[in-house]
Amino acid sequence: MRIRLSSARMELWCLVTLALLLVGAGLGWRQPLNVDEERFLGVALEMLQNGSWFIPHRAGEIYADKPPLFMWAVALFVKLTTFPKVALYLPALLAGAVTTACLYDLGRRLWGRRVGVIAGLLFLSTYQTYSILRTGQIDGFLALWVILAVYGLGRHLLIGPAWRWYYIACAAMGLGIISKGVGFVPALMLIPYFYAARKNWKGVVPMPGKACAWWLGLPVALMAVAIWLGPLIVIVLKGSADSLAYAQEILLKQTAERYANAWAHKEPFWYFFVKVIPKYWLPIFLMLPWLVPAWRKQLRKHDGRVLVLLGWVLLALLFFSLSSGKRKLYIFPAVPGLILLVAPLVPWMLKRWLRNRPRGKAVVAGLTGVWLCAWFIRGMLEPHKDGPNPHETIMHEVARLTGNAELVMVGWREGHWLFARQPLIHFGFVRSNALEQSVVWLRSHHDAFALVPASDMARCYNPEKARKVGITSRAEWYIVDSDADNHNCQAAVPEQVYSFSWKYPL
Repeated sequence: MRIRLSSARMELWCLVTLALLLVGAGLGWRQPLNVDEERFLGVALEMLQNGSWFIPHRAGEIYADKPPLFMWAVALFVKLTTFPKVALYLPALLAGAVTTACLYDLGRRLWGRRVGVIAGLLFLSTYQTYSILRTGQIDGFLALWVILAVYGLGRHLLIGPAWRWYYIACAAMGLGIISKGVGFVPALMLIPYFYAARKNWKGVVPMPGKACAWWLGLPVALMAVAIWLGPLIVIVLKGSADSLAYAQEILLKQTAERYANAWAHKEPFWYFFVKVIPKYWLPIFLMLPWLVPAWRKQLRKHDGRVLVLLGWVLLALLFFSLSSGKRKLYIFPAVPGLILLVAPLVPWMLKRWLRNRPRGKAVVAGLTGVWLCAWFIRGMLEPHKDGPNPHETIMHEVARLTGNAELVMVGWREGHWLFARQPLIHFGFVRSNALEQSVVWLRSHHDAFALVPASDMARCYNPEKARKVGITSRAEWYIVDSDADNHNCQAAVPEQVYSFSWKYPL
């Protein structure tokens, strides 16, 4: 027994080490390159600077798109490491290691050690794992709470009863909610479970007469949500108009309204099934011709484990597909459940495919090694291929040309704010008349400059008096001063002006 336990522990640590190598490849060379990474790192750094932990800000303006838990995690890792460009990627790295460990252990408990190892390797081999966990985005961090919820529910529903793990799952879902509103999705697993338990399917643990214990999970989840929501309510009750507007935005518009009627990333119902799954769920997608009949056969045998996991994956896909707003990363929470469904069938599929092929197992092992090595090598090479962040290059050039002068930003992106070297002025991240208001500001602040995109500049400024500072994927950028004013633009004095500067620029 001790030898088995020791071997299982060795397998677990080998898989976790592999996860850290694959997900962490290139760490230290990577830098924020997309708007999400620039935004979340900037919000975390601004939290550390201004101490506003419960109401996040972006360049002095309240940022109400996402709950703050991910930014808290990034800020914590910034304090621990003192390297912001490393800290941004550590929450997802942690999630990758924990997910691998949980899938191994749950697969081992449900089907045996070999299945546990396959589950860990299959998770690390899935393309969406690589594409999500190597980014500094909320969805990578959300994976941590999803797997803890899936693991806790799996221990309780399929192996239990294990009420402690059930409550841990509920707390994890609460923390998932204050990371990203969809953190409750693992709770959908209870729907197929209650059906299987009522119909006496094999492999599930019926727990009749425990209604109070089941319902206790709800206050446990709410207590986790209250870590952020409780202080926020106190702040709102103090009467700040900004805090009330933030609460309304984050609790209503950015959750229910965004789900029901998204204003960005609109895609048809079938988007995930046609555009995402065939690519991002490789290599599993290629196994579907064998998996679907096998699952059907297991369901006919009333295997409750398959019903609970398959039911949850399908319900999660349905939940995300019903929303009008879709991005390829949204369905990543369903991947752990899918892995646990596929892993037990891999030995059967290999036996079927490799029949009468004596060297087949060696070939499969070699291909798996090559596949994982390819991800590692790609992870090491990607940061060098991507090159420097164009926003960082632009803001260094702006600082060189203007010194420490005040800079008015027009049509700006998060990268301009994150890499700024001087005091910033803006009129709101989304403001249609920001160009006209920049003219008004420069007319009364002759020592200031404005950063403007080329597409709008000629409306209010003389292009011959502008200086080009760089190009991003969205625009060419120029700096102008009050001498470039062509006097064609008139606007009222800005009602809302935000000023911001970094104490310690990146």
